[in-house]
Amino acid sequence: MAVPQNKISKSRRNNRRAHDALVAGNPNECTNCGELKRPHHVCASCGHYDDKEVVALVEEIELDDEDAA
Repeated sequence: MAVPQNKISKSRRNNRRAHDALVAGNPNECTNCGELKRPHHVCASCGHYDDKEVVALVEEIELDDEDAA
């Protein structure tokens, strides 16, 4: 079983963990609508990717009273 020969000081332990912090996201502006989106992902608000409409978004679905029941 691996057991350290000597005690690792708090300073040395924390220096090793200095690069483990989470990094904030890097949002880009959508070229079509201007909303912030993740890089290399389809825009959630307009459905465009690389100046092309990839996902057609439905604005509103109209249901008849008979269909809803």
